[in-house]
Amino acid sequence: MSGVCREVVTLQLGHYSNFVGTHWWNLQDASLSYDPETPPGEIQSDVMFREGQTLGGHVTYTPRLIAMDLKGSLQTLRQEGHLYDAGKDTSAVTWEGNLRMHKQSPPAKNSFLEELDKFDKGEFLTEVDFSSQPQRSASSVSVDTVNSHLAKVQKHYRLEGNVKVWSDFLRIHLHPRTISVIHQYNHDGEAHRLEAFGQGESLLQGALLENLEDRLHFFIEECDYLQGFQVLCDMADGFAGLGSKVTEMLQDSYGGRGILTWGLAPVSHPDSTPVKDLYHLLNCTLATAHLANHSSFFCPLTLRGGLGRRPSSPTTFPHLNYDSSLWFHSSAVLALALDALTVPYRLRNNSVPMWQMAETLAVSGRKVVAAYGAVPFPMTHGSTLPNALSACSDALPWKPLSACSELGDGRCYGQWTMLRGYEGQRLISSLTPGTKPPTPLHSLYSGEDVLSSYIQSFYPSSPLALQLVSTPSRLTPPFPQIFSPSINPQGFLQNQPPLPSSSVVSSVPVMTSLQSGPALGSWLSELHGGVSAFDLRRVAPSFLSQGPEIADYEEALEQLRIMARCYRDDGGGTTRSSSEEDDD
Repeated sequence: MSGVCREVVTLQLGHYSNFVGTHWWNLQDASLSYDPETPPGEIQSDVMFREGQTLGGHVTYTPRLIAMDLKGSLQTLRQEGHLYDAGKDTSAVTWEGNLRMHKQSPPAKNSFLEELDKFDKGEFLTEVDFSSQPQRSASSVSVDTVNSHLAKVQKHYRLEGNVKVWSDFLRIHLHPRTISVIHQYNHDGEAHRLEAFGQGESLLQGALLENLEDRLHFFIEECDYLQGFQVLCDMADGFAGLGSKVTEMLQDSYGGRGILTWGLAPVSHPDSTPVKDLYHLLNCTLATAHLANHSSFFCPLTLRGGLGRRPSSPTTFPHLNYDSSLWFHSSAVLALALDALTVPYRLRNNSVPMWQMAETLAVSGRKVVAAYGAVPFPMTHGSTLPNALSACSDALPWKPLSACSELGDGRCYGQWTMLRGYEGQRLISSLTPGTKPPTPLHSLYSGEDVLSSYIQSFYPSSPLALQLVSTPSRLTPPFPQIFSPSINPQGFLQNQPPLPSSSVVSSVPVMTSLQSGPALGSWLSELHGGVSAFDLRRVAPSFLSQGPEIADYEEALEQLRIMARCYRDDGGGTTRSSSEEDDD
């Protein structure tokens, strides 16, 4: 249905989810434009953003977002933000006795945040003509003006050694009701850490539950056509338990709305130990069982080689040079993929609501889906889509984004493929009349037919939904420059010698695929088998000290085992793992 904005409320639960979310919102901010002469884009930003007004009457444009994190995780970012400051009122201070003031130095800001501060204070007014800008907030004005200013000094923003928390690279203003800090647990230090699933489960009650409900009501009540919730949730720590309760509450309170949950896990954790690694595995296992049960679909997103304690090497991409140990880098890759994965329900025209997307993929109880991505999609500048896909005739161009490798046997129960960012490139071949097409792809007459024919050559009998969007993901400072020299500034492969390393990539094409297939049956069985081998009461009794009860834990494992069986072929042809056979 064109012309109708179906709003989405986003929830980010946990520190790594906020890393990914910060990159994702920065990407959205980079694509916004307030020039009335510019035609509306393919992506409808009002799906994710909301208009508001400050006390001074200035119109604001901020994410429809609730972000939860722990005490000490914000560093230089104020929890209530800066957009709605009414000024400090000191008239209520009436004490006339002696006062002793203790002043604590604020955390130091990196060069990127210092530059943003200068802009917010108006120190760039001589460089910016505000007369041509609509009266938006500082967040809105920055879309066109800050982008151009910061691009001039991008060489200063090599933040790899200066990013400790997600707010260190946040470029947009947030609404005062966005950030919710959990004060019972610390972000840093060894004491009072949110490490276990049961700790997170027990949090959502009392004041925290009431606080979350108030924030949800605030964002939801102003929606005309709420289509659902986009949930980013940490899988490997106690936020997995909190996410389980949050999605259960959403399911109970907003039945019929889509709940698309993305479970996030970094490649590595700082100061990891064998015991912590076991906790991570247990949390991921329980998160998969519970989040899938309470969501329209659940998709893990990680660049780890597996969720077990001894994963294989992290996912690599032919044209990326990212450091998998840096959360700043790995979260940037996942955010690029998520920017494509979430396109269907954010389109201005021909959008697909969340519930329909979930019904297409999560059928017959198969509510866990796996993601794959080509980041960037390998398309040569000035070439065609048939040429790009023909170069990948032996293997699909995408890599696992859910630690779940494809089986390669052509079986898939459902698939949703998205190609975005081919702007300026041709989707079909331009052969002269009478020329024999070099491949069948070169004889087709639309980009949809080209992409569909290519994917069906690997999955000949699988249901397939696909969409193509020309607009790429726009990259602005401080997105890390993790691209190989073979990529040009528009994100395409160069057909000439690589440019100097100082060249900045400002946009990228991305191809993603969401799949429900037999490979997930093996993946779920391995996850189940990895924890079933332990007697939790003996090897990790502290994990159960704050819940879940051992009976609830065993019930969750049984749900996971049954879930894995749902992914067997109807004909019984799926190869079963040893853990599955033992369960029988």
